[in-house]
Parts: sequence; structure tokens; C-alpha cells
Amino acid sequence: MVKFNRFTLANGLRVIVHEDHTTPMAVLNILYDVGARDEDADKTGFAHLFEHLMFGGSVNIPDYDQPLQRVGGENNAFTSNDITNYYITLPSSNLETAFWLESDRMLSLAFSKKSLEVQRNVVIEEFKQRYLNQPYGDVWLKLRPMVYKKHPYQWATIGKNIQHIEEAKMEDVKAFFKKHYNPQNAIMVVGGNVNTDDIKLMAEKWFGSIPAGEKYHRNLPQEPEQQEERRLTTTANVPLNDIYIAFQMGARLDESYYAAELLSDILSRGNSSRLYRRLVKEKQLFSEVHAYMTGSIDKGMFVFEGKPTKNVSIETAEAAIWEELELLKNSEVTVEELTKVKNKVESTMIFSEMSLLDKAMNLAFFELLSDAEMMNAETDKYSKVTAEEILELSRKMFVKENSSTLIYLAEKATADLT
Repeated sequence: MVKFNRFTLANGLRVIVHEDHTTPMAVLNILYDVGARDEDADKTGFAHLFEHLMFGGSVNIPDYDQPLQRVGGENNAFTSNDITNYYITLPSSNLETAFWLESDRMLSLAFSKKSLEVQRNVVIEEFKQRYLNQPYGDVWLKLRPMVYKKHPYQWATIGKNIQHIEEAKMEDVKAFFKKHYNPQNAIMVVGGNVNTDDIKLMAEKWFGSIPAGEKYHRNLPQEPEQQEERRLTTTANVPLNDIYIAFQMGARLDESYYAAELLSDILSRGNSSRLYRRLVKEKQLFSEVHAYMTGSIDKGMFVFEGKPTKNVSIETAEAAIWEELELLKNSEVTVEELTKVKNKVESTMIFSEMSLLDKAMNLAFFELLSDAEMMNAETDKYSKVTAEEILELSRKMFVKENSSTLIYLAEKATADLT
């Protein structure tokens, strides 16, 4: 059970305080309700570019890292298709430094041409290294547009293509900041050896005078139900053939979400999971095979990914995955299987509650979903999932008409076949 207090400033900034006096540390986490789904289709990659720009100096603080290092602090950030999250951990006695740093960059980034060029080049280099020049690196650039035809999840967080970052103009960047990086669009969580009354004073002092900004109302095109099988085969410079099969699944707040997560664990969590036991160990059809889900706020993806062993054809490997799916659709998972994954989920959640930073991030995310209190009800929701619900979900989700299959053929493997 994670206890917390909450209050909201007059400018709309939501603040959650989790007091934990067993540690000398504190964490300040700011979640901005903006991700890649909030970008224009012809200006993608901006949310991720901003994650970098936010470290490029603000109006009164030209160097973000230096003052933080001086007080023993560390910081980082991440962007997803749904959110952008910044966090600082430091000794609680130096917490005001974190407030000073975060309030200044929320108030106004420096927006210098130099900073934009430096961060643009960093992101372009990341695009090349991680997505274009790495084996299977472009998988999400190919798979997302197959699964999503309407919703902006159709592009990855890095962006649709490298040109969008190369051509990002200063006025576009400023407009994106003004639209999304304001108190009304943020949730701040402060945790650790702190006192709620002190945090109220500090929040008011450092954030209270920042203008609220205009409220951004999200109105995204929702993805229709998929009605036909989609396939793409690509030949690439990769070490092994690889198969991805993605299925549309419910949104994060959908009732089926918890059954889907337990299902992915039954299939793929650990060496006793179905896919590993049957397809890797017993049949030796795959060198590795996984099932996972994106956990997106809007309609998500349930993905299978497997690398067939050297002498196994793509057709045989793909048929073996579908055979496992048919088994799921034809009989309920065993009590033993379901109990085991429920216990694993519960232990993972207990473990995550030991980390101050994890608690802060989770409180912010659940507050964004609807209410931070949801965090304390999660274990109960998983424990209530039945084998019948998993069977129903499997029958609904794992059908050819709801599948998008991406196949990578290794160039060498292709050459060997000719």
C-alpha cells in the first residue's frame, strides 16, 4: 500500500507527495501528458526531440547538469508514444535544487539555435544508430504502420522518418513547447524523506507563478477494428530470420488489459513458459521466442516475436506459433499456470514498491490514467482474472483477421536458398 497526499496549484499543476522517512533521499518526478501520439503526421519525433532539448539549458540556467551534480543529484528522462517523463534523485536536504531546475525549464527553455542544432544532431545520430543501422532496428518503423492505419501510434517515438527532425524549424519547436509543456499538462510527484507541508510551500514558491497555459484537449482519431490479415516480408542485413506477429488489443483502461498481461506471462515469462518450453526446448524450432504487449493508453498491440533456428523454414516456425494460439483458444489455461503468473506479478509489484523512483513514476502514471489510488488496487485486479476470461480473450484476439505479420529474411539465408 503506497500512501500519498495530493494538492493542485492555482495554475493547474497537480502535485502528489509520498512521504517515506526511511530513506535520506528524495525524488522529484514530472510527467508531461505528451507523447508521440500528440504530434502532427508531418512533424513527428518532436516529443522525443524535446526530451533532449529540455537538457539544453533554460533561461536562467544555461547548464542543467552542473548544479545538480554539485548537490549529489542524478537525472534522466524518457519518452513514449503516450508520455514524457523527467526525474531527479538527490539527497532530500538538497531537494530545493530540483525544484529550481525543473521550474525554470517549465517556465521557459532557452531555445537557442545552438541548442536546437546540438540536440537535433544527437537525435539524428540516435535514429541512424538504433533504428537504421542496427539489425531489426527498423521493426517498429515497419510494424506500427501495419497495425495502425488511423491512430498516431502508427509512428515510433523516434518519428516517422529522419527528415522530420532534420527539417524541424525553431517556430515549430517553440509552438510544441507552448502547447504541451505547461502546468496544466503536468503531474509532479515528490517522494522520499519529505514533508507535505514543506512541499506545498516549495511548489508554490517555484511553480505557482508559472502561467497555466492553454489547456490541450486531445482529440485523436481512434483505430477501427482490424478486419483483414496484413503481411510484409523484408530482406535485410540481419543475422537470423525473424518473425513478428502483432494483434490489436484493448486500451490500458480496458477490462481485458489484466487478462492480456497474464496471458503474455503464461506464454513467455521465464523458462517454464509455454513458448520457451514447447518451441525452444522441446521442438527446437526457435532459438528465442517472446510474447509481450505495448501497454499503450489507447488501443495496444500484443506481439509475438521469434527467431527460427537455422534449418527451420519461416513457414514451419510461423505455423508453430499459430498452433500454440489454437491451443489457447481451445482449452482453458491450467490453475497451476494461472496461479504461478499471478504470484510472479504480485512479487514484481511488491519489489517495485521498494524503489522510491518506481513508486514516484507509477503514482504519476496512474494519476494520468485516472487516479493515483489505482496503483494500490492493481494486484487485486490481476488476482481476479479467471481462466475463462483468458480463454475468451484468446478467441477474440488471436484470429488471422486481427494479425499483422512482419517477416525479416536474412540476406545470407536468402542467398543460401537460391
